Amino acid sequence: MTSRTMRSAFALAGVLPLVLLAACGQASESASTPSPTTAPSASASAPAEDALPAEAAGPGPRLVLTYDGGIQVLDAQTLELVSDLPLEGFNRINAAGDGRHALVSVAGGFQVLDAGTWAEPHGNHDHFYRAAPALTDVTYAAAKPGHAVVHEGRTALFDDATAKVVVLDSTEIAGGLDAATDVREFTSPDAHHGVAVELTDGTFVVSVGTEDARTGIQVLDATGAELASSDECPGVHGEAVAAGEAVVIGCEDGALVVRGGEITKVQSPDAYGRIGNQAGSEESTVVLGDYKSDPDAEPERPTRVALIDTVDGDLRLVDLPSSYTFRSLARDDEGNGLVLGTDGQVHVIDVEKGELVRSIPVIDAWEEPTEWQEPRPTIFWFDGTAYVSDPANNKVHAVDIESGEIWLSGDLTVTPNELNGVTGAAPHTHDDHAEGDHADHDHDEHADEGADEGADEGADA
Repeated sequence: MTSRTMRSAFALAGVLPLVLLAACGQASESASTPSPTTAPSASASAPAEDALPAEAAGPGPRLVLTYDGGIQVLDAQTLELVSDLPLEGFNRINAAGDGRHALVSVAGGFQVLDAGTWAEPHGNHDHFYRAAPALTDVTYAAAKPGHAVVHEGRTALFDDATAKVVVLDSTEIAGGLDAATDVREFTSPDAHHGVAVELTDGTFVVSVGTEDARTGIQVLDATGAELASSDECPGVHGEAVAAGEAVVIGCEDGALVVRGGEITKVQSPDAYGRIGNQAGSEESTVVLGDYKSDPDAEPERPTRVALIDTVDGDLRLVDLPSSYTFRSLARDDEGNGLVLGTDGQVHVIDVEKGELVRSIPVIDAWEEPTEWQEPRPTIFWFDGTAYVSDPANNKVHAVDIESGEIWLSGDLTVTPNELNGVTGAAPHTHDDHAEGDHADHDHDEHADEGADEGADEGADA
């Protein structure tokens, strides 16, 4: 069942960003990058910023990390603690796509977290604001919240318990479903751990399966009519979008590529060659994926990654000097593939040549935990920097991939698990992209990839 509902917009008191009146001068420059150093240790009881919003000189990107018992928000430029938000349970964090908010998977749905940093356009410039982070009262109902996918100003939320997908403009995420003006809803026939993504022309790619088996995908047009389908994808998991809005969906024997409304099967070189987690880039037609070839391993510690070319349908494997996990994949702004290895190094891959070009030492060597929910080092590309968490030492590091330098390290008071972030910049709207303006892209677009990848690790165990 597919429905597209247009709702009249109205502001929810205390939820939508405050509109602040201020005298307008010239747009201020953003803060410069700190020199390499170690950030001061952050106290868990450090006071958050004032509750009332304050205007700032430029955008203030923030990191959002989970730990056992809560969520912490850090200043991405200093790695200092901004706020500690207690929250019981195994917390999962996803990008919301608007540059300000994140989505926390909780019992009953996706709860909106206000990271307290944002921008408001004003003529030919923006005004920037800071406030104390907070978990809001807005929750998108889901009996079993699964993947949250952000693409080009639209956010798709998948409920694994019902196979219902809700898609809305990322800029309206803070207002809740009733306040959203352009909502798309779709329900698959059977519940499954699934994924969905909406493209700029309204094309909708959604997984197909049951609780026992995930088998393929459907491609629908803006009206909900089927354009294509495939059942050649056993164990469907994960998605990534490449240049030209090509979508890659992982399978246990390769991948499916959706391009121009058509589906192409890309076969793994092994009978079992599972690709379950992917990282895409708008700068490249090649998608980086993990690659597992032993169905009996518990867990398998892979040492190869897959490169899926969305134009010619080729799949190449690249050997690495160490193993890695599902939170080890990222892409930089140039489209290079980044893999955080268990040897403690970030391995940089030229995805066009299919070559490992250099390895950057960042943390001590580590071993993958047996349980997928346990903390493990994570790489997160954000705002021009590769952020690497170090649970063994309760640290987070900021790495310049081009120079290979760790330009900042921060001490944490908790053991980090998942890692995400918000830019604090004005987001693109869905209408902007509908008009064909793709000159600039919000860093949050692929920020959710690392956050939701692990869900299937537990499902398949």
